[in-house]
Amino acid sequence: MTEKEDVINEDKQELSDRVNNRSRRADSIAFREFIGTQWAPRSTQKPERGGAADYLPARHTKLGKEFRGERLVIPAGQYKVRNNDCDYRFRAHSAFAHLTGLGGEQEPDAVLVLEPLTDKEGNLLAGREIPEGYPEDATHVGVLYFKPRAPRSSEEFYADSRYGEFWVGARPSLEDMEAATGLQCAHIDSFADALAKDAGQISLRVIAGQDTNVDAQVNQVRQSVGLAHGAEAKSLDDALEEATSTIRLQKDDYELDELRHSIAMTKRGFEEIIKSLPRATKHWRGERVIEGAFGAVAREEGNGLGYDTIAAAGNHANTLHWIDNDGKVNEGELVLVDAGIEADSLYTADITRTLPISGKFSPEQAKVYNAVLDACEAALAKANEPGALFRDVHDAAMEVLAHHLDEWGMLPVSVEEAISEEGQQHRRWMPHGTSHHLGLDVHDCAQAKKELYLDAELKPGMVFTIEPGLYFNQDDLAVPEELRGIGVRIEDDIVITADGKAQRLSEDIPRTVEAVEAWIADVQGK
Repeated sequence: MTEKEDVINEDKQELSDRVNNRSRRADSIAFREFIGTQWAPRSTQKPERGGAADYLPARHTKLGKEFRGERLVIPAGQYKVRNNDCDYRFRAHSAFAHLTGLGGEQEPDAVLVLEPLTDKEGNLLAGREIPEGYPEDATHVGVLYFKPRAPRSSEEFYADSRYGEFWVGARPSLEDMEAATGLQCAHIDSFADALAKDAGQISLRVIAGQDTNVDAQVNQVRQSVGLAHGAEAKSLDDALEEATSTIRLQKDDYELDELRHSIAMTKRGFEEIIKSLPRATKHWRGERVIEGAFGAVAREEGNGLGYDTIAAAGNHANTLHWIDNDGKVNEGELVLVDAGIEADSLYTADITRTLPISGKFSPEQAKVYNAVLDACEAALAKANEPGALFRDVHDAAMEVLAHHLDEWGMLPVSVEEAISEEGQQHRRWMPHGTSHHLGLDVHDCAQAKKELYLDAELKPGMVFTIEPGLYFNQDDLAVPEELRGIGVRIEDDIVITADGKAQRLSEDIPRTVEAVEAWIADVQGK
């Protein structure tokens, strides 16, 4: 080969493949024959059935009733590149996790298809029958398409750095996945054919934008049989994504248990934060010490963080989403920590505690803290009233804060005018909402319509936060000088119980001035 031909061939190499130019792969015939031999038999023991498996038929039916006679496609999603050939840890789309019970870092590129059992009128389709474990009014059955492990004699086994067993560990077999999820499972290679089956008679919806390959396959099927495309298809797909969010507004028993587990782990994370405070005060980026202490527990005991930790010391607490966490932690100040641990099931806690770094609140800090605590209690009391709406919880907290601000001489108008829709002057120091739904996402059910969220009546199984705050920036001249630089938020996770009562799931995490001070002293052994 001439030098010129060699250069031409190099230019033809795909950019995506050039990352492999750094290494010399073993690819001789002798190597390939040898690496596939002399392996012990794989274990025949099946994995335990997942805790969510028994709840999946009801979830599929709850969603399917809105789309009778339609094929519903819910992708897990793909790996996302962090830099060059390094990916972020995989985290499945929440709808996929909810409808398959798969958490952790399972299963990139997988797709759940809810196959219709009935027509649009609810009549059982020819050749279909209700599977064992599904309710009598089932509308769909779930089929999970994924990439099972390859044989040890395959090139994937030793050469594929993203999926190969030699690189990332053994993937489950089809039988393993069926045992763990209770779902019918099939190889991802058969997904395209399944998608096209009866396509002319069955409408098709997909949660779009999660997997480019799935989107392309769905669009190809739609175009080949004249199904909806373009703006019309987008409207159909958006309705599916909205519904997968809406059906999570009320949690089942498995979900509630997972949230309790997440909250218990989060409490342990906060205790590691408290232990780290003395070291944090001596570090030039003490907020990172706090962040790291919590993050270690999140990875040791759970899947990781439910969201980026806010560790905001001193005046940084007055930046609502302070996640730089690069500031000093000074004795005598407060640190606002907003953090939650995500369980392996992907359900997350969301807790905020504002801690006195030296172990004791100053009178000024306690004054602001107790005002926020009063707002928390008023919000919980409102949530306990029969017929309370989600929006009422926020209004109850705001009225309490407005009264405190008025007592401190900070409101330019009366309390009544401030809390009116035309006023809202008190929101200068509390600009965010008091509550949001919580579950697989820290801001769960975000695609639900307003009338099912903000304007909805609180119902059993709903899980949400109560998190009022007061934020007095050090540069805010409308704040009394002695209160400037103080930022306080208190956040708890709430469930509406079967009897309609609002209960703090995070009741065991200390929250009063006296309890927080005693907690710090106890954890630090003082």
